[in-house]
Amino acid sequence: MADALAELPYATQDGGSPLLAVRGLEAWYGESHILHGVNIDIHEGEVVTLLGRNGAGKTTTLRSIMGVVPKRSGSVHYAGRELIGARSDIIARAGIAWCPEERGIFASLDVTENLMLPPVVRPGGLPVDEIYELFPNLKERASSQGTKLSGGEQQMLAIARILRTGAKLLLLDEPSEGLAPVIVQQIGHTIRALKQRGFTVLLVEQNFRFAQTVADRHYVMEHGKVVDMVRNDELATSMDRLHEYLGV
Repeated sequence: MADALAELPYATQDGGSPLLAVRGLEAWYGESHILHGVNIDIHEGEVVTLLGRNGAGKTTTLRSIMGVVPKRSGSVHYAGRELIGARSDIIARAGIAWCPEERGIFASLDVTENLMLPPVVRPGGLPVDEIYELFPNLKERASSQGTKLSGGEQQMLAIARILRTGAKLLLLDEPSEGLAPVIVQQIGHTIRALKQRGFTVLLVEQNFRFAQTVADRHYVMEHGKVVDMVRNDELATSMDRLHEYLGV
């Protein structure tokens, strides 16, 4: 799959132009070479997951797209622009937002203050009342400090605040990690609602059973490379090889 994608610089197999086309993406932390020629495509309005075991390079792929990895090369082509050499603030203004696994909730600020913290970088962001429609729990906790939120509420807040920015491509890193099943279901409902509103999502997940409830397609990573791609409607015939990759 990676080789096939490499032969198609900015087009998917059906001939359409993707919103995001990553080609030959390499990344290093110091002397450690983490990504080895990652190739992925994402169409506007899709939810796409990066699956893989710990250390496969999933989070580094998101960080490299966002421009926060110290050294990277290759191509990150988004909405007609090449972003591989751009600073992270320029990438954000192009319309990409990143929700990291650690969430980054400010403990000394309440929910509303955390929500309003990121700047609006492009028109089209969701107003606060619409965000609270998506996350009614947060509306109820609007005056609560970050330290008083549950893990699930913190994850909701981390996603909610990037929706104000005007970004249309959302990079979500392990949003289901460590959450109770009922909260994971709420996060899944929110991702599906965002898709209906026209957002595009690249989702890093280890929880395959969660990923298959929200995604259109799944890229599988091993050792810093994309080794396979499976459409969600092909899962029934692909479980043997997914089990081999992921142990699911």
